[in-house]
Amino acid sequence: MASDVETVAEESSGPEENSSIPAVFGDGLGTREEEEDGVAVKESSKLLDGAGGVEESAARPAEGRDEKLPPKVNTEVEVLQQGVTKQIIKEGHGDAPPSRHSTCFVHYRAWTESTLHKFEDTWLEQQPLEFRLGHEKRELKGLAIGVASMNVGESAVLHVGYQLAYGEEGSFSFPNVPPRADVIYEVELIGFEEAKEGRPRGEMTVEERIEAADRRRIDGNELFKEGNIEAAMQQYEMALAFMGDDFMFQLFGKYRDMANAVKNPCHLNLAACLLKLNHFEEVIGHCTVVLAEDQDNSKALFRRGKARLELGQTDTAKLDFEKVRKLAPEDKAAIRELRVIAQQEREVYLKQKEMYKGLFKAPELPAKTPTTHWYTSLWNFLCSIVYFFFRFQRPKKE
Repeated sequence: MASDVETVAEESSGPEENSSIPAVFGDGLGTREEEEDGVAVKESSKLLDGAGGVEESAARPAEGRDEKLPPKVNTEVEVLQQGVTKQIIKEGHGDAPPSRHSTCFVHYRAWTESTLHKFEDTWLEQQPLEFRLGHEKRELKGLAIGVASMNVGESAVLHVGYQLAYGEEGSFSFPNVPPRADVIYEVELIGFEEAKEGRPRGEMTVEERIEAADRRRIDGNELFKEGNIEAAMQQYEMALAFMGDDFMFQLFGKYRDMANAVKNPCHLNLAACLLKLNHFEEVIGHCTVVLAEDQDNSKALFRRGKARLELGQTDTAKLDFEKVRKLAPEDKAAIRELRVIAQQEREVYLKQKEMYKGLFKAPELPAKTPTTHWYTSLWNFLCSIVYFFFRFQRPKKE
């Protein structure tokens, strides 16, 4: 058995000889090989189940938590400044928080405090927010104050007064926030770059942004190998921040291919991590993004099928696995999953058959009356006349 764990790292293909993609966009973490129940499955070696397993990210909702509402936190309330308070959900790591002018990468959810209406969720959108401290939008002033007090990997709940959020007028476009609305943020600092480390994303050329994203992808792969899954996920998310929709929309031809050579492996690696963490809806989202660009990506189809199967979406999971098998007829992992689905369908059929047994039996017909022929009736009638005739004559003789 080559490995007893599932893959986590995506192996991106190397550039063709005449490709314009730089050599920095090399292979990922290698091949995947898994053997389970006698079936060999190609996946990555060494990762999530090593060194004590995977630590659940505190900013991602625990199983059973309602994501529509802010998390309940019992930690100490820290007043950062007038109108901004913070409660830590999970401690971070690193030497110091980001300084002014640093480029920060965060995931966050936002609610209006009075109605608990959620109006923003970057996890759901699968696109981290990037901003420079001291240069953020006016409505993100309170969020920036909170982020400036956080270490990398830290997650917290921020309560921000309306003066440092959407103000007196609110926002009637997107997001829709009523006037004078205090805001609750659940925020995680994925990472940051000091100003001296490079130019802001908006000032970079296309090649610089792609290379910056790919460096984070490679760093994420190295962290995977070390078993530091949470930090690796942060690197992948930072890489995706460079590959936002506004950026991808502008790319065509070789530049779009270059960007996808970095972006898609990051989505697939995150999907593999989230699959281990049982965040199946997010897995489906990341894989669907990849399939929008590459509809025949077997890894995206397989991982989406696994997530759908875990959510009980058997029919759509079966379609994904069947497409994988069509693309790669010898893919033993897809064959195994299709066997699992077939077994589940058989078990459901047998249960239903037992449950409804006898419910739809044909109604019993009444007993059939023996047929009497006409000559039998005539004979019986004549016999009765003779009987009465002799019975009537007998009293007269007496």
